[in-house]
Amino acid sequence: MSIEMRMLLWTTALGIAQLLLAAALATAQRGVGWNVSARDGTAAPLTGVAGRMERAWRNLMETFPFFAALALAAVAGGRGDATTAIGAQLYFWSRLVYVPLYALGVPYLRSLVWTIGLWGLLQMLWGLVT
Repeated sequence: MSIEMRMLLWTTALGIAQLLLAAALATAQRGVGWNVSARDGTAAPLTGVAGRMERAWRNLMETFPFFAALALAAVAGGRGDATTAIGAQLYFWSRLVYVPLYALGVPYLRSLVWTIGLWGLLQMLWGLVT
């Protein structure tokens, strides 16, 4: 299996873990009754770590489609190389580091780590268009 595909699988696992963590923290804050309800009304905003984990998961969901498209294009097009492989690894590892930084509310460093993930995406794109 290519590095791009391995990183796609690991990022998918990370996304599922983040979803479960965010859901568990939201349920802990809002209660099981809210979780099992139809959620027709507007829920109270999440605060603290629960809110940060929900935002971290949403942040992953903003960039994951781009990553998946690039990883699949690299493999399906037979265009995967060192550039796309390193880009995929940068993206995955930065996303992994991003989660605890966001959970702890670490400013600046969290943004730097996000930028590294974006650089990984751009590197993958560059490897595919050149």
